[in-house]
Amino acid sequence: MNGLSIIILAAGHGKRMFSDLPKVLHCLAGKPLLAYCFETAQQLNPDAIYVVYGSGGDRVRDRFSSAHVHWIEQQQLLGTGHAVAQVLPYIQNDQHRILVLLGDMPLLQAETLQYLLDHTAFDQLGLVTSNFSLPDGYGRVLRDTNYRVKAIVEDKDTSDQQKNINEVNSGVLLANVEMLKVCLQRLENNNAQAEYYLTDVIAYAVQQGLMVNTVMATALEIQGVNDRVQLANLERAYQRYLAKNFLLAGVQILDPDRFDLRGELIAARDVVIDINVLILGKVEIGAGSTIGPNTILKDVVIGSDVNINSFCMIEQALISDHCIIGPFARIRPGTALDQEVQIGNFVEIKNSKIRKRTKINHLSYIGDAVLGENVNVGAGTITCNYDGQQKHETVIADHAFIGSNTALVAPIRIGQGATIGAGSILTRDVDAFSLTLNRAKVRSVKDWSRSRLKKKKKNTEAS
Repeated sequence: MNGLSIIILAAGHGKRMFSDLPKVLHCLAGKPLLAYCFETAQQLNPDAIYVVYGSGGDRVRDRFSSAHVHWIEQQQLLGTGHAVAQVLPYIQNDQHRILVLLGDMPLLQAETLQYLLDHTAFDQLGLVTSNFSLPDGYGRVLRDTNYRVKAIVEDKDTSDQQKNINEVNSGVLLANVEMLKVCLQRLENNNAQAEYYLTDVIAYAVQQGLMVNTVMATALEIQGVNDRVQLANLERAYQRYLAKNFLLAGVQILDPDRFDLRGELIAARDVVIDINVLILGKVEIGAGSTIGPNTILKDVVIGSDVNINSFCMIEQALISDHCIIGPFARIRPGTALDQEVQIGNFVEIKNSKIRKRTKINHLSYIGDAVLGENVNVGAGTITCNYDGQQKHETVIADHAFIGSNTALVAPIRIGQGATIGAGSILTRDVDAFSLTLNRAKVRSVKDWSRSRLKKKKKNTEAS
């Protein structure tokens, strides 16, 4: 069996991006364009992967420093044919086949490429093509009267008649090493870009009587990125594609045009995702749960029949079944909510364990705490967990009741069934089944008015 080497072309400036960031490091769905190419290439189990980099390439290499690839610098950016030629000296075995991919074409599927590998003979060239209703910007595939490929013409070099051709070239090429070496030596740069086009290999190979096999890909697969408009359009097209797959699997996405997945989502059937939900990292959502509008989920596991209301932010947390969260709640890393916990509006929870059926419904901050079952936390309660140097833990046992506007200065433990009166500031542990109050003495001044106070202040200043 012949070996396979993959060359990924990633040396382009990306001038039309108007960015200091190399084009292949711009992100699609939260991941660099080049990362998609790496993942696709690795699925094909090649003997080696070579990445051709150019201007700004150090940033590309640093970003993918752990990738198992060979980095080849293209010091002069003289076109795709020249880029491939920089790699050939490193591939000594002429019995290898070379698959050329583009670093700014992120959505080409491994299945499409595997089909190309399986159905292209060793002594043939292989191309991935597609049909575009509006093919502007793409090279056109020229065929003879027998529908055999005879050449590729780049968009800038097309005649008026050729511009009407809808079959476009993706830029993906498959050839054996020996054939590619011979063809690349014949390349010339007498074109609009004064570059050595890899696509010119096709015409020379056909002249030598070689056959060109083509595999048709979807339009989405071969869409590349040359500017930010194309990147934005590809982002939305890809998000609609992801949304469609979830819809077909039983997830209700209320508006696919306002769905954003920038990571990995595992969602059970009958999950409902409202508009403008942003999903980051790895998120898992159990059956029957609802995610309200304008919510951000990052690295979260959410159980079944959970109701997350609008404008919530939940990060690196575990939310168990039947919880209710929000609106306007923030659940920070290290938080775990047991079943039937209620977290209400403008409540922030950080690095805390909240047991079953506990309620924290209004305007509270709970940090570095462990709350037992059936605890009720009143509005405006805070755990004072940081002393300026260290974090300290607050423990509230089962069935405790914390009155509104209470400050619990950690480390502190509130016993089982204890009741804390509203407005208390507590600095010591509280016994179980006790009522604890800590308030300043109320003092009233009779026969007092603001006007009298102002007059007294004026007389004092005059004297």
